[in-house]
Amino acid sequence: MKRFFVDLHLKFSPKDPNFLQAMQRAADFGYRYVSVSFSSEPSREEIENLTVACNGVGVEPVLRVDLCPRNENDLMNNLRRVRRKFDVVCVFCDSKVISRQAAKDHRVDLLNFPNFDYRKRFFDHSEAGLASNGLAALEIDVKPLLVLEGSMRSRFLSCLRREVVVAKSFGVPLIISSGVNEARFMRRPREMASLAYLFGLGVDEALAAVSVNPLSIVLRNREKLCSSFIAPGIRLVGECDGL
Repeated sequence: MKRFFVDLHLKFSPKDPNFLQAMQRAADFGYRYVSVSFSSEPSREEIENLTVACNGVGVEPVLRVDLCPRNENDLMNNLRRVRRKFDVVCVFCDSKVISRQAAKDHRVDLLNFPNFDYRKRFFDHSEAGLASNGLAALEIDVKPLLVLEGSMRSRFLSCLRREVVVAKSFGVPLIISSGVNEARFMRRPREMASLAYLFGLGVDEALAAVSVNPLSIVLRNREKLCSSFIAPGIRLVGECDGL
């Protein structure tokens, strides 16, 4: 079966003059699906620019929103507002309260812990247990591995190793994304997978984290957004006029 590679976290604005160049690079690198993140609902112009640029180079655009809620109520309100407008919903977790609420909410696809400091990373057994009962996956951006140096990079890798062990023990899916906003930091999918070896993923696990795992999220949500969707595994295929 052909493997489709996915990068769920490219931080380029469709209004950026270098946007088309970044999408071309993603296509050249072998990605089939790419997600450009938004912090709010994109304008019609942004969606058109995204679609035209991606279709022009042969990659499939994925609409993603990044939520940075201030508190639980803010998170819940944002989820109600955006869930049916995006293919992927990610929550940036910068507090334990937010991370636990996001982990247990079925409307959340990705949990992202943006802090490098281990004291401000909150993915532990509690969050993993909640996520395992929901649908959230743990997203790891590789950009910090490209820009951090020395002891800071070593400590960050130690955090990732602990989080990966916890995620795997609870069956939480792992997603490897780029998290970059400059084309020079973009990496080929197999290079991304090779970086995952540094924090404890085997070859098959790492490749799944840049292909099968993220793609399953996109396809699952697109099915839900389809007008014929009723419930997982149940679709409306037609209506009868009665006997």
